Amino acid sequence: MSLSTHVLNSVTGRPVAGMPVLLEQRGDDGWRPIEQRTTSEDGRIADLAPDLGAGIYRLTFDVEQVFAENTFYPEVAIAFRVRDASQHYHVPVLLSPYAYSTYRGS
Repeated sequence: MSLSTHVLNSVTGRPVAGMPVLLEQRGDDGWRPIEQRTTSEDGRIADLAPDLGAGIYRLTFDVEQVFAENTFYPEVAIAFRVRDASQHYHVPVLLSPYAYSTYRGS
């Protein structure tokens, strides 16, 4: 499985650069960190996890790091299931200080 993400500020319509993103995998003993990266100038992390198997994963976006104390959500955690590890998974986030949304992208 390959994994990417993209963070957009829905108020300004601009990418969110410099946001720390943590990828974890859920196992029998809880969540295990896999990778931590920071979004690029265009708000993307193109190759967050190039070679992972099926399982349950979580992306945690450190919103407070970018929006400081001007946000209701200090972090956004998105858990998702990978059934077919041969596919590419893209998890974009539309973000503002008081709302967020996500979907399975391509």
